[in-house]
Formats: sequence, C-alpha cells, structure tokens
Amino acid sequence: MSTTSRRYAALAGITAAAVAIGIAEPVAVLTGPRSAPLVAVGGVVVDAVPESLKQLAIDLFGTADKIALLVGTGLLLGGFAALFGVLAVRRLAFGLAGIAAFGAIGVAAALTRSGADAADALPSLVGAGLGALVLWLFIAGPFELDPWPWSPPTPIVPPAGPVSPAGSVSPAGPVPSAAPVAPGGQSVAANEPDGAAGVDPESRRRFLTSSGVLLGTAVAAGLGGRWLAGRRGVSAARDAIRLPAPVAPAAAVPAGADLSLAQLAPYVTSNLGFYRIDTALVVPQVDPDSWRLRIHGRVGTERTYTYADLLARPLVERYVTLACVSNEVGGDLIGNARWLGVPLRELLDEVEPDADADQVVGRSVDGWTCGTPTAALRDGRDALLAVGMNGEPLPVEHGFPVRMVVPGLYGYVSACKWVTELELTRFADFDAYWVPRGWSVQGPIKTQSRIDTPRGRNRLTTGPVTIAGVAWAQHRGIRQVEVRVDDGEWQQAELAPAVSVDTWVQWSWRWDATPGEHRLQVRATDATGETQTERTQDVVPDGATGWHTVTVTVR
Repeated sequence: MSTTSRRYAALAGITAAAVAIGIAEPVAVLTGPRSAPLVAVGGVVVDAVPESLKQLAIDLFGTADKIALLVGTGLLLGGFAALFGVLAVRRLAFGLAGIAAFGAIGVAAALTRSGADAADALPSLVGAGLGALVLWLFIAGPFELDPWPWSPPTPIVPPAGPVSPAGSVSPAGPVPSAAPVAPGGQSVAANEPDGAAGVDPESRRRFLTSSGVLLGTAVAAGLGGRWLAGRRGVSAARDAIRLPAPVAPAAAVPAGADLSLAQLAPYVTSNLGFYRIDTALVVPQVDPDSWRLRIHGRVGTERTYTYADLLARPLVERYVTLACVSNEVGGDLIGNARWLGVPLRELLDEVEPDADADQVVGRSVDGWTCGTPTAALRDGRDALLAVGMNGEPLPVEHGFPVRMVVPGLYGYVSACKWVTELELTRFADFDAYWVPRGWSVQGPIKTQSRIDTPRGRNRLTTGPVTIAGVAWAQHRGIRQVEVRVDDGEWQQAELAPAVSVDTWVQWSWRWDATPGEHRLQVRATDATGETQTERTQDVVPDGATGWHTVTVTVR
C-alpha cells in the first residue's frame, strides 16, 4: 500500500473512532458520565496500572494528572484507529473487528465500575455502532475514494504500431508509452507520487469534506455531551443549601498567623486553590436529597443517615490541614481549610462498634475505599464527617455532599470524599484501595517543612532577605523551625501563631544575603521533640522525608 493510501485510510479510521467517542458522550448524559467509554476505560487504567506509573503521572502533571490520562488514552485510541483504517482498506472486516473489540472493552469497563447497571453499556454500544457505520461509509460506501489508491498503479501499454517481420519499429517511429492506468481504469500521471493522481479529484474532495464534517460533529457532540453532563449535575442543589450555624465555631485565626508575603502560601487555603488528588476521572455528582450514609459491619446497631439528618445535628467547625501522601518534599499537595461537620466519634458511639473493630472503611460513591484506624476517630481529635468548607457547602470536586476529615492522617487513609458508607471491620480482614498497591496500612502524617520564598528561580540582591515558608505536624503541632545557609549553623526561625496543632504554621527568618550562589535548607521539630529526618525517602510507602532545599543566586 502506498503512502497516500495509508494516509487516507488512517484518516478514515481516526474519523470513525472520533465519531464513536464523541457520540457516546451525549448518550452518557442519560446513563451517567462514568459510563462514557473514554472515562470508563480510563478508570480501569487508573486501577490497573502499576503504582510507579501513577506516581510518575502525579510528579509530571500534579493535579492535572487526570486530564493527562484522558488525553493520553485518546491519543492511544487514535493510533489504533489509524491502524484499523489501514487494515480496513485491505479488508473491511479487519477494521470492523477492531472497532467491535474496542466497543467490547468500553462495555466491560463501564459494567465493572462500582454501582454500574446494564444501561451503562449503552454509550459504548451506540458509539461502536456508529463508528463501524462511518468506517463502512469511507471504505465501501458513498464517502469512499473512487478509486481507492490501493498501491502504485500498474502501467498498461497499448498495442504498438506496425512492426516489421524482423521486429524493427515501423517507419512511423517509436510509439510513446501510454500513461499508467489505475485499477479503476483512470490514467495516472507518471510524475504523481504514490498513485495519488489515480483518485478522481471530486472523489477526493468528497472524502476529505466528509471526514472534516464528521470530525467536527464528533468534537461538538463530545464537548456538548460533557457540558450537558455538567448541567445535569448537582451544582444547583448545592447552591440551594443553607448550612446551619455551628454550635461550636472554629477559633478565630490569630493576628499575625498569616505573614502575607509574596509567594508564601496563605494560612487559609481557598476552596479554588485547595489541592485535589483522587481516582475519579469525572467528579461524582451526588444528589443530597437521595444521599445516604450507611454505618454497618462489626457494630451493635446498624444505622443509616440522610443529609438532612446530618444538618439537623449539632455541627462543629474546625480548621484542619490536610496533606496527600504523594506530596514530595517541598511539594504543594497540602492545604488548610475551615471545615464544618458532625464529629465522627458521636456517630460511631451510636452504632456501638465491636471491641475488635480496629478499622473503619470509608466507601465513596464510586467504590473507592480508605481504611482509618478506629482509635483515631474516637480519641478526641476533631475527626469530622464534613458538610462545609470555608463557610460554604463542600465544593463538588472536594466531596459534596459529605466527606471525611481527620487531623493527623494522610488523605489516602482518612479523607474519603463522596462518602456513602462506613464499615467497621479489622485491618486483618480488609485492605483498602491503596494498600494492595504498595502503600502502608496506616498513614500518620510526618513532620515536614517547606521554603516558599525565595524560590529557586528567584534572583536576589545583596542585603536583608526574608526566608519564609510553612511547617506542619498535624495533631502534634510544631515546636521549632530552623534554617541554614550553605551547610552552616542552624538558625532558629520565628513561628507565626496558629489556630491549633491540627493546622500548619508559617515561619520566617531574616537573612543578610551575600553575592553568589547559596543553598538554603529548612527542618522542623514537632511538639513531641522529634526533628524531621535528613534521610531522603520517596513518597511510597508512607510519605516522603528529607529537608527541603532551595538554591538561589544573589547578585
């Protein structure tokens, strides 16, 4: 097959795949966005890929890792679609079989997701059917090239002029060779590459116009379907909620807790700026009116609560800093917010856990699980079943309508978003989502500190420079922060006040900068007297360690 043949065939395959994916999106508006084939398959990929690849994606793309996964999946699909198009030109059944296989993968992925039903297969089935139709239209139907440039044309030589008995050319002179003729009988200019001139220009225009129209339609359908899915979400229901005032408001942020320095993270993180790390490729849309929380397992009395039940209870408000176990030394997967909710201790007391129930498994609406030590939810810390964040209902992407917030534990073992179930069990009986993937069973937050200003890309001038950052050791608190320059003596930084031991604290130190390149380091000591270790450790299996180091240039 010529180069031109492959290009046209690949375009036909890509167009068919784009139609399949694009049309599936508006169908998924009816069955739920998680049933869209790209999202369903992406969810399976998230669950199946090795942990090292997941961490690499977080390292490379941060909180945009989900977008990167969907784009990468789409590009991979495009590559296979191009191959199917090339195969279809040789034999249509090959291309149709490829589309059918990908449709079956989409159906299987959608049906195996938590909470799926038979209707979730519909987007992949409809998409695959229309994709197959488009491929047929291009290969054998009205949109096909006429003729298809299967291969370089075979020259056809017309009968020669009169030949003398001895085989010499007639006096009329040599007869020029005829122009090459394509399989369909049309002549092809000898200097046209790859037989492209064998295609009727009108046929080529029809082919390219049709593919352009279908590609545009597929993109519009895909974007429109995703937009409609958002419109059918729960934002309107969230906006209509009026949270009751807490019976125990959060303590006021002390004066001076926020140093308000450029590049320094604010003491209270905005909802928009709060990090988001989870496995949901599309944000779950949970109607608060139909939401239920079931608490069961090793309990004396199983109970179920509605959203209205929670709002009718006495609510407390607390500042709590949350951190992701995937946060690298010096990373920004951490934030401090004001949470409103019901103490989990009270709910657990009502179900009377068995004495050996040492784990509470939180289950999200999408099936994700985390395992929290029961003791951490009943030892007096402000572990909440949260309904509010920074004075408003939880943002949808941060767990609306209800999520867990537990001070002192990394999110993968405590911060279940879109929670619908709490099961009392034992660590010996059940491993939550991340444990079989190489992470520790329990994840207490480690003492850490970070330099926010200056940063490595900054260019400083000689003289006084304020070095500042944040330090955290949730549920223990920070006793001391120290800074050193060029491996010199450790210098004690000044700590800003904080609301409680469950939040991070800002710190600052004044440095008389001298010309040259300098290496700045920071370390913190928590309230128990433990100083963070210099030993460098990766985030797996229970959080990164080491001293944050920044190199700056002073002129």
